[in-house]
Amino acid sequence: MQFVRKAFLLCFVLIFIVDILVPRGALSITIQEEEEMSRKVMKIIIKHYDLINDPMIVNYINEMGQKIVSALPPQPFDYHFYVIKNDDYNAFATFAGHVFINSGLLEAMENEEELAGILSHEIAHVVCRHISQKIERAQKIGIATLAGIAAGILLGVGGSAAAANALTIGSSAAGQSLELSYSREDEFQADQIGLVCLTKAGYNGEGLLTMLKKLWSRRWFGPDQIPTYLSTHPGTEERMANIDTWIEQNEKIEAHIDAYNFSRVHARLVAVYGDKEFALRNFEAEVKNHPEDPLAQYGYGLILARVGHRKDAIDHLKKALMKNAFDPYMLKDLGRIYFLDGRYQEALNTLESAASISSNDPEVFFYLGRTQMELGRLHEAAVTFEELIAKKYNYPRAFYSLGETYGKLGRLDEAHYYLGIYYKKKNDFKNASFHLKRALENMSDPDKRKKIEKMLKEIHGKKRPS
Repeated sequence: MQFVRKAFLLCFVLIFIVDILVPRGALSITIQEEEEMSRKVMKIIIKHYDLINDPMIVNYINEMGQKIVSALPPQPFDYHFYVIKNDDYNAFATFAGHVFINSGLLEAMENEEELAGILSHEIAHVVCRHISQKIERAQKIGIATLAGIAAGILLGVGGSAAAANALTIGSSAAGQSLELSYSREDEFQADQIGLVCLTKAGYNGEGLLTMLKKLWSRRWFGPDQIPTYLSTHPGTEERMANIDTWIEQNEKIEAHIDAYNFSRVHARLVAVYGDKEFALRNFEAEVKNHPEDPLAQYGYGLILARVGHRKDAIDHLKKALMKNAFDPYMLKDLGRIYFLDGRYQEALNTLESAASISSNDPEVFFYLGRTQMELGRLHEAAVTFEELIAKKYNYPRAFYSLGETYGKLGRLDEAHYYLGIYYKKKNDFKNASFHLKRALENMSDPDKRKKIEKMLKEIHGKKRPS
């Protein structure tokens, strides 16, 4: 434990030196510049990759990340965690606390300890501001170009060099790409700080070690199968040896982890976003070998629904709920499948139960509203969609459905208003302009009139040639 205390002290001293004592210009770009660059990088990532916005998965990953961040001293920015739909084994952190993990790497994990290990390492890169320190030396290129370089290195499309070539802007920028990749020293420092934070958050280091072993073992599969993580995070062999030594020298913590949440997220990730044929074979075998396992039944139900076998899917979801009757995510999925199968009254009962248990899943309220629409309960549907929008989730379909509901109620001003917002969010400015202008013709609400006029000005500005 004396080693742990010394490591904690070293961690906090390092953070203190980097974030407080050393002048910003001497080490890295400013916090404001880093935040600006993070917005540039996010645009690049969204353009090139699909982010998984599944509430169960996103909520869990963020809860895990925030648990580890809570082990740090106060940070200059908020941390956000994302899952990218990509089979490559990779995870990376960008500027200002944005941390990403590929779905392929998450699928390869077997427990929460492994996820915590990878997240803590990426969080440590942000704490140390490794990329921003390197970018300080090349600021003359410009923030937008540097954001492209960094995104290329961190995303690692086919390896760091290929990523840089794909996403950097101009030949002068490409010349800087190698300077931005992590060094072995960066990796060792991130491991050291990450392990300390893991300990404080209630985890051991075994998860990070087992994940590195899995990644390292895949190097024998051929050049096309080498995990991207190995290209963007060098020194894996030495890192494993150092982590192994750290584990031996530290007293093992008795971690109190609820395995259910990780296993539920993992089942949903594989069933809904993984390879269909693999998921079908995997969960069919799981149900056969472990029929009493609710998460095997849950995963099998999800993949059956995905391939169109809704009636069988409903049967397996009911079996899953026999042992977890108050799981809001399982109830939501059962209600959603009832809806898709045209069993609206059953969908309504199930979704109302899910909504009464949890209020942080936008899909519960979306499908509840859709079900109310199908049953002709339009006023109730409008209230449901209004409540969903008021929660400020990034859920554009709610605006479309609310517009559709108001259209059926004959309230055309509100219908065009919400349809206009929907199309604006989808960057379909032609349709957005049409609906917002129609809404303005009949809208009596003064606040909404001001919002419409503001949105039309924004659209006009976007349409104007630069």
